[in-house]
Amino acid sequence: MEHYGIWGIIPPLLTILLAFITKDVVASLFLGILSGALIISGGNPAVAIMKLTDLLAGSLADGWNIRIFLFCALLGGLVGMLTKTGASGAFGRWASNRLKTKKSSQFMTLIFGAIIFIDDYFNSLSVGTVMRPICDKTNVSRAKLAYILDSTAAPICILAPISSWVVTVISIVRNAQGFDKLDMTELSFFIHAIPFNLYALTTLLMVFCVILFQRDFGPMKSSEEAAQNGQLYNEAKYGPVTGNVPESETTRAKPADMLFPIILLIVSAIIYFPVTTWFSAVDGESITSVIQAAGSMTLGEAFNNTDSSVALCYAIVTTIFLTYIYYLGRRLMSLQESAEALRDGIKSMVPALIILTMAWSIGTIIKSPREDGGLGLGLYLSEVVKNGGFPIGLLPFVLFILSAVISFATGTSWGTFGIMIPIAMPIVTGLAEGSGLSQATLINASMISVSAVLSGAVFGDHASPISDTTILSSTGASCPHLEHVATQMPYAIFVAVCALCGFLAGGLADSLLVCWVVDLVFFAIGLILLPKYIKKAR
Repeated sequence: MEHYGIWGIIPPLLTILLAFITKDVVASLFLGILSGALIISGGNPAVAIMKLTDLLAGSLADGWNIRIFLFCALLGGLVGMLTKTGASGAFGRWASNRLKTKKSSQFMTLIFGAIIFIDDYFNSLSVGTVMRPICDKTNVSRAKLAYILDSTAAPICILAPISSWVVTVISIVRNAQGFDKLDMTELSFFIHAIPFNLYALTTLLMVFCVILFQRDFGPMKSSEEAAQNGQLYNEAKYGPVTGNVPESETTRAKPADMLFPIILLIVSAIIYFPVTTWFSAVDGESITSVIQAAGSMTLGEAFNNTDSSVALCYAIVTTIFLTYIYYLGRRLMSLQESAEALRDGIKSMVPALIILTMAWSIGTIIKSPREDGGLGLGLYLSEVVKNGGFPIGLLPFVLFILSAVISFATGTSWGTFGIMIPIAMPIVTGLAEGSGLSQATLINASMISVSAVLSGAVFGDHASPISDTTILSSTGASCPHLEHVATQMPYAIFVAVCALCGFLAGGLADSLLVCWVVDLVFFAIGLILLPKYIKKAR
């Protein structure tokens, strides 16, 4: 038998239940992995501990995984260097001379949030530091600033092909049972699935419309009206502000000093994506040089067939090296400060790296067949859904709800990715095979289903009061945390309902167009009616 049957459901189920109870996704993932190791070892705790240790070590022994691990760690180091320069303060001073209206300051916050997509933590804190004094001058409430920061953190990071979020997702997708049946690279899959990510894209549309048409409702409307009278936050009702993010004392920085590393990272990655493919194609026989390799394929093929972990690892090392030289040359940091910035930035990524390693480990033990030391849950679920007649069209709807609930309860989307994607992929591929669907339909159904997981996880992370990005957005805006949660929640739930309806209709119709038509119809109706019928909070 290739699997352990119903026993294989225990690790993810236990992980989910513990995440609800403890709100600690690391401990929940650890105990979930341990339960799987106990099943495989026949209940022997000593063998289970050894199995668990081997799983954790093995997840980092994989070439792909360790490069992604390094990319995330070094990305944290780059964020540390950016924070140390005082470039965000220079950005703020530059912008404050040009932004005179409430609407312009909000749009600039949105633009900056879209530009700084490499990391959600850096996004919330740096953009908040830049835009808070400007928004204060134009009477934008701290709650509205926190909402824009939060809405351009996770929703932007999950869409940008170069971010710690995306490399995490594609690494989990790549290792999921059934992905090999799609006959495409993980990066190509992710890029083609971007239009299906309804929640993230609709959230950005919501921010744009709220700013442009001033369609505030509920507690946010109250906060905005109070800000017009000079009360930027309601300390009496929601408590003290969560803290101010101090600007660096460095005054030599210029606005370009903040853009330089970000643009460099993007350009480096774009260059390395095809270059790594060309280098890997050189076999010394039929293809003997990089130039010959470049001529043997189109640029599109080079991008699609790249090993993104290699390209991104090269890009981040190149970016840090050149940024290091650039900042030293600009005298924005000393050698000692540069080392401290790198160390502190990498240290800030440790919680995320632990979650990532745990996610890889539980994904391995869930998906691997019994003969390879795993539970074979994917094979079991595929058999069950093939024989059970579950309608594949309802799968995105169900996956969105489950992912949203898990992410909201735990406050983390990364942990939700690690739990739900290894379950979703084998189910959708098994259903597609059992129904005799074509390869194109299989790919489409997989994209909708995985995007439903991503959308649900991002909603939970976006709305949860215990989410890191929610807390950091409050901090970056210097807004009382409970005010941010109370004012943002109606907006997040509204967008989630629109996305859920889109996934239900689009899943049943197996159509991206239907997804968006239904989503936008509900969005338009809500944007017209909600400000009229949801009264402002007293």
